[in-house]
Amino acid sequence: MLLTLRHFVESYVDDVRYGFKKFSPAVNNFEARQGTQATGVFTVQYPDEKLAVPERFRFVPFLVVEDYDHPERPGKDWCTSCGICAKVCPPQCIWIVRNEDPATGRPIPEPEAFFIDIDICMNCGFCAEFCPFDAIKMDHDYELASFDRTTNHIFDKPKLSKEMRYWKTIAPTRVVEEMKVRGSWEHKDAAKAARRGGATRDAAREAATAPAPKAEVEAKEAKREEVRARKAAAEAPAAAPAPAPKVEAAPAAASGGAKPWEESHDDREKRKQAALARKAARASKRDEQ
Repeated sequence: MLLTLRHFVESYVDDVRYGFKKFSPAVNNFEARQGTQATGVFTVQYPDEKLAVPERFRFVPFLVVEDYDHPERPGKDWCTSCGICAKVCPPQCIWIVRNEDPATGRPIPEPEAFFIDIDICMNCGFCAEFCPFDAIKMDHDYELASFDRTTNHIFDKPKLSKEMRYWKTIAPTRVVEEMKVRGSWEHKDAAKAARRGGATRDAAREAATAPAPKAEVEAKEAKREEVRARKAAAEAPAAAPAPAPKVEAAPAAASGGAKPWEESHDDREKRKQAALARKAARASKRDEQ
């Protein structure tokens, strides 16, 4: 009790000795009040004053994108929508939708949509640890309270995306460590393209989806017509099959059945339908996997 009484008295003595400047908004006294030699009251006047969080402080994750003034990849996502972060997330609060090329329908290694339910997120940092492209990091912003959970607490891709310079600002030491391991300040794709001296993956994709010359298109169309003609010629005799003669004692019967050209039309149709059924079953099995 004597120690508590002494701290109580010293808090007022310290205020009088400091001239009540300690809480003046016109002077930045935060370092003096929170220094190692400070005595008296240690209360932080939140929210006007906030304690600096450690560099490895973990809160809601965010997505790293290129700086919006980047000369080659402005605002480009580092995320490739591989889904590893969603798989390792313990509370399963991450949802990812992979983007697709509208022309070919093939998947593009970048997220079309990315959602995190921050009320479910436990801030464990597994998503940032397992990301192979350093595309997801743990933020330092902990002031996320609101009155509407459905719209404000489910972060979408625009709300989660932050520039690389923001990560450099809140975690400068870790940025340097990651750069040394990665071997470059750039994303892995940009670093590979720079080492090869070629275009980036986006430029290569644009070149691949660019319209082909007219002569090349005409040659491909002529080849397709030739293939269609050969296929039609091959299927023409089968369109009106003649009834196969009945062979009572064919030599092949003893070896396991009639030869294909000795089968009746009904047998061929049954064999064709069975083959189509097996093909459909294999396709459905691949889709389920």
